[in-house]
Amino acid sequence: MNLSLFLTALCLEIASAVPKFDSSLDEQWNQWKSKYPRLYGANEEDWRRAVWEKNMKMIELHNREYSEGQHRFTMGMNAFGDMTNEEFRQVMNGFQNQKHKNGKMFHESPSVEVPKSVDWRDRGYVTPVKNQGRCGSCWAFSATGSLEGQVFQKTGRLVSLSEQNLVDCSRREGNNGCNGGLMDNAFQYVKDNKGLDSEESYPYNGRDTDNCHYRTECSAANVTGFVDIPPREKALMKAVATVGPISVAIDAGHTSFQFYRSGIYYEPDCSSRDLDHGVLVVGYGFEGTDSDNNKYWLIKNSWGTSWGSNGYVKMAKDQNNHCGVATAASYPTV
Repeated sequence: MNLSLFLTALCLEIASAVPKFDSSLDEQWNQWKSKYPRLYGANEEDWRRAVWEKNMKMIELHNREYSEGQHRFTMGMNAFGDMTNEEFRQVMNGFQNQKHKNGKMFHESPSVEVPKSVDWRDRGYVTPVKNQGRCGSCWAFSATGSLEGQVFQKTGRLVSLSEQNLVDCSRREGNNGCNGGLMDNAFQYVKDNKGLDSEESYPYNGRDTDNCHYRTECSAANVTGFVDIPPREKALMKAVATVGPISVAIDAGHTSFQFYRSGIYYEPDCSSRDLDHGVLVVGYGFEGTDSDNNKYWLIKNSWGTSWGSNGYVKMAKDQNNHCGVATAASYPTV
């Protein structure tokens, strides 16, 4: 090949490697970068713009289909916009799908009648939505959420508890910090340790450290044990209605969940067994009429208030244990 032909081929190869952006999205891309600042490495921004643009067009298509009645929930651009779904699952979803063996079993009382809707936020059991950052510590946020509710029930005081305490200190019980963990293991740690510090005294930094900084004098909660709920939605409903907020795990690895915005979340490809994310059920209810298609679990997530509906998601309820919401539910005793 002569030099002229070689240079021509090289230029064509370089040109084909540069993503072709939709210029109509330039302003939205710049607004997104302003809202969610990123430090991109050399040559990374073009790649991230391409990922963001693909996600944006997927969201727009979904919402057009929603307006035509094809879906029950909307999607929206958020802080995960420049992440592929694979990256998102690796970074954000840190539930270890294994069962702890030391929990008591929840006993359903057939005579107990439960209301058609419950929202523990209205009764002071729930702290504001938190943000785990880019750390697979969802299990810690789920665990503190249910423990905060039980402490409130016992004392009448709502105290935000330390996720970082769990991230740093519960490895002996089987948790792996930002690389994942299990809510039951977190409850076991608090029981073994005879305490868990408050958020104020042991603030969250979203990083793995080699040192545990627990201080007995700052402990704001203790645990006597924990209870595992049978993997049935009716059992979970009774537990939520009679106990308070409940720790659960779900399959949250889909792009539809990554960009969930509002409405009742239903994902046909969701698994009831392959669970990867710890969250907190704070209630349940229905939209419009009390039919199966309108029922939902009210779930507090730990991805900040800019995700979902101010940090919450309504998960389809009584739809064959959708996304595994009832598969690994538990709560601590205090």
